[in-house]
Amino acid sequence: MQELLQDLRYAVRMLFKNPGLAVVVVLSLAVGIGANSAIFSVVDALLLRPVHYPQSDRLVNIWLHSPGIGIFRDWPSPGQYVDLQNQNHSFEEMSISKLRTMTLTGLDQPQRIYGMQTSSTLFHMLGAKATLGRLLLAEEDKPGKPAVAILSYPMWQRTFNSDRQIVGKSITLNGVSYVIAGVLTPSFSVDAETMPAEGDMGKIDVFLPLPLGADAEQRRGDENYNLMARLKPGISVAKAQADVDIIADGIRIKDKRDRTFGMSVVSLQEQVVGDVRRALLVLFGSVALVLMIACANVANLLLTRAVRREKEVAVRVALGAGWQRLVRQLLTESILLSFIGGAAGLLVAQSVLHLVRTINPGNIPRLEEIGISGTVLAFTFGVALFTGILFGLAPVWRVLAPDLVASLKAGGQKGSSPGSLRLSKNRLRGLLVVSQLALSLILLAGAGLLIRSFVRLQNVPPGFNPDHVLTMQVVVTGPNYRDDKPVVQFYQQLEDRVSHLPGAKSTGLVSPLPLSSQTEWGWINVEGYVPPPGQELQVDGREVSTEYFGAMGIPLLNGRFFSESDRADSTPVAIVEDRFAYRFWPGGNPIGKHIWFNPKHQINIVGVVSTVKQYSLDSKGKIAVYFPYAQRPDNNMFLVARTASLPASLADAITHEVHSLDANALVYDVQTMQQRVYDSLARQRFATTMLGAFAAFALLLAAVGVYAVMSYLVSQSTHDIGIRIALGAQRSNVVALIAGQAMKLAVIGILAGLIGALALTRVMASLLFGVTPTDALTFTAVTLILAIAASAATLIPVSRAVGVDPIIALREE
Repeated sequence: MQELLQDLRYAVRMLFKNPGLAVVVVLSLAVGIGANSAIFSVVDALLLRPVHYPQSDRLVNIWLHSPGIGIFRDWPSPGQYVDLQNQNHSFEEMSISKLRTMTLTGLDQPQRIYGMQTSSTLFHMLGAKATLGRLLLAEEDKPGKPAVAILSYPMWQRTFNSDRQIVGKSITLNGVSYVIAGVLTPSFSVDAETMPAEGDMGKIDVFLPLPLGADAEQRRGDENYNLMARLKPGISVAKAQADVDIIADGIRIKDKRDRTFGMSVVSLQEQVVGDVRRALLVLFGSVALVLMIACANVANLLLTRAVRREKEVAVRVALGAGWQRLVRQLLTESILLSFIGGAAGLLVAQSVLHLVRTINPGNIPRLEEIGISGTVLAFTFGVALFTGILFGLAPVWRVLAPDLVASLKAGGQKGSSPGSLRLSKNRLRGLLVVSQLALSLILLAGAGLLIRSFVRLQNVPPGFNPDHVLTMQVVVTGPNYRDDKPVVQFYQQLEDRVSHLPGAKSTGLVSPLPLSSQTEWGWINVEGYVPPPGQELQVDGREVSTEYFGAMGIPLLNGRFFSESDRADSTPVAIVEDRFAYRFWPGGNPIGKHIWFNPKHQINIVGVVSTVKQYSLDSKGKIAVYFPYAQRPDNNMFLVARTASLPASLADAITHEVHSLDANALVYDVQTMQQRVYDSLARQRFATTMLGAFAAFALLLAAVGVYAVMSYLVSQSTHDIGIRIALGAQRSNVVALIAGQAMKLAVIGILAGLIGALALTRVMASLLFGVTPTDALTFTAVTLILAIAASAATLIPVSRAVGVDPIIALREE
C-alpha cells in the first residue's frame, strides 16, 4: 500500500510537470469514455434492464400479421381474444385493452387525456396498487355495471390537485359520466411503449372498464385491441408461439383470412425496445470505435513522453529497480489519467444525454427515464480502468525495451542513427496510426452512408406542399354530437369561419392527416378485380372536406375534386390516388368505376390525385382512397389552413373560432406542416447527427495521430536531416521522404479501413434509404477526406524538416 501511494504521488507530480500533455489526454479520453457511457446508459435502460413490472420476463403482447397483404403488425379483435382465452395452454392470465384519446370536460377548460379501457386482469398482471379507493373489479368486465374510472397518480395531482376526497366524485369523458373509484400509486404507469396505440400517445391518465358481453366472440372484424398475457411458469416465448400458431390456423379458417395470416407472441421487453435495437447497437459500436481511436492517440502521445524518460528509466534500472516496479509505476500514471478522463467523461455523458433529449428522435422509448445509474457508473469505472491499462502498455513496452548503456550515453534524447527518418524504426507508432486511420474510415463510411441516405430522404416529394400550412386537431364530444348531422354542421361552420380570417388563403379538413401517426384502413372490393383466395385488398381511408386538396396543394390528375353536392343523401363518391388507378386500370380511365369499402355501399370514383406520403417519407404505405367528409363524418378531424403569412400567427385566432362555436371543443396538436415533415425525420436525423459527430471526432484524432508521429519522426531525425542536406540532398528530397512515410501510413490505414467498412456497414442496411451499404460514391468520398486529413496533418512536420539548418543541427548533435 505504501508503494502504491508513492506511485500515485509520483504520477500526480508527472501530471503537473506536463500539464499540456495531461489536458490533451484527459480531453481525448473524456469524449471517448463519455460517449460510451451515454450510449451505454440508453442500452442499459432499454436492452439490459427488465421492464419495471413484476415478473416482466413472463409478460407478452399478441399481434396479428398478414405479410402477404402488407400487414406486419395489427391489433386483434375481441373475438380472437375469446378464442385465445379458451384454447391456449401457455398463458396463466390474459387481458384485453383499448387505448383512446379522450376529452375531459366539466372543468375550467376541456382537456385532452389518454384513456384506456381494459379488463380488470391487467392491473393484476402489471402489479398495480391503489393509493386511494380501489382498482377495477372482475365483475366490471361484464356489461351492466356502473361506469367507473381509475385515475393515474400524475393526473390526480395535475388535474385534481391531489384531492384526497376524489373517490366517489364524477368526471365527464367524451360526454359520458364516470364515477372515480380509485387512484393508482405513483410508481405505476402504462404508456404507449407497453400498450402501443394508433397515433402519438403518452402515459395513460385514466383507466376504464372494458365490459365484454356474450357477443364478444362474434366481434371478429373490430381489430383495435391490445392483448397482453402472462406466460405460465416454465413456458418460453417460443413454446407459446407454437401454441398460438395452432389457434391462429383455426382463426384463419374461421374468419376466412388470407393464407399468410398469423399471430405473433412478442415479449414485453422486445415490445418496448421496438425497432430501436439495431440503431442503438450501431451507435454503441461507433462509440466503442471512437474510444479505441482515442486510446491509440493517447498511447502515441505517451510514447513521445516515454522516449524522453528513457534516461530516467535507465538510471533507475542501473540502481536496482525491478521491472515489475517500473511497470506498476507507468501503469499507475496511465490509469490515473484514465480515471480523470472517466470523471470528465461523466460530464460529457450528461451533456450527450441532454442533447439526445433535446433532439428527441421519437423512437427511443422512456427517454425521460434514461440517466447515469449505478450500473452506468460501474461501466464507466470499468472502461476507464480498461483504457488506462490499454494505452499504458505502449509506453511500458517502449521504456523497458531500450539498451541500458545506449540510453545512459544518449540521455534518452534524439536518435542519431542514419535512416531514422524511416518508420521501420518506429513500428509501434506506425501501427497505432494505421489503426486510428482504419477505425476512422469505418466511422466515416457509416456516417457518410447515413448522410447520403438522409439527404435523399429529405428530397422525397411528400405529395403535398407543406409551406405556410397550419394544422391542428379538433374534437367535439358529448350528447350534442351523437348524430352525424350536428357534427357535419360544426365542422362546416368552422371551416367557413377560418377561411374568412385575415391571412387565411384556404382551409380544409381531413382525418387522418399525413405524417400524424394516425391511420384508418379497411377492406375494399374493386369493380372488375377478383383477388386471389384469401388475399383481400386493404386500403387507407381518408375523410376530407371539399377544399382539403387545394389547402394542402395536392394536385388533381384526373376527374374532379369533391363538391358541396356530395352530401350524405347523395351518391357515395370517392377519389383515389394515382397508385390505385395505375394498379387496377393501367392505361385506362378509373373515372366512373366502382368500389366497395368495408363493403356495404357501391361508391363511384370521381377523381384521381397524386400519391401522398401518409406514414413517413421512407415508406410507401397502403393505397389510399378519399371520401367526402359529409358522407363519412368523424368527431375527430384535423383542420389545415394555408396562410399568406407565418402559419403560427393564425393559431390563436383559429382556436378562438373553435371555442366560439363550442366552448367544450378540444383543440390540440397545433403544428405547421413543415414542422410535421421535419419531425417525421427525427429518427434519421438523430442517427445521422450522432454518428456524424463521432466520425468527425475520430477524424480529428486520426489527424492528430498522424501529426504526432510525423512530428516525432522529424524531431528525432534532425541530425539525419542535417547530414542529408549537408551532403547535397535537395530539400524536396527530404519533403518527399517524410511525405512518403506519411502516405504509406495513410494507404495502409485506408485499405484496412475499407475492408472493415465493407464488412461492418452491412449491419446498417435497415437504417438506410436509397443507398446501399457498399455505396461506391460514399466510400470514395470518405477515402478522399481521410487522405486529405492525413496529408494536412503532415504539413507542419514537413515545414519543420524543410527549415532545418544543417550547420545548427550538426552543432547541436
